[in-house]
Amino acid sequence: MPSLLRFLTVVAVLAGLGYLAVFALANLVEPQPRQMTVTITPDKFVKD
Repeated sequence: MPSLLRFLTVVAVLAGLGYLAVFALANLVEPQPRQMTVTITPDKFVKD
């Protein structure tokens, strides 16, 4: 039983660290907007 509790504790700590990392990325990192250009060939406009 102690090994099960140790395993569950380790899994809970790792899940908490993962949650903290996602939370930090979502709230503390500000994305930089930039221009995006996509070239579309003329044959994409032709309807059959």
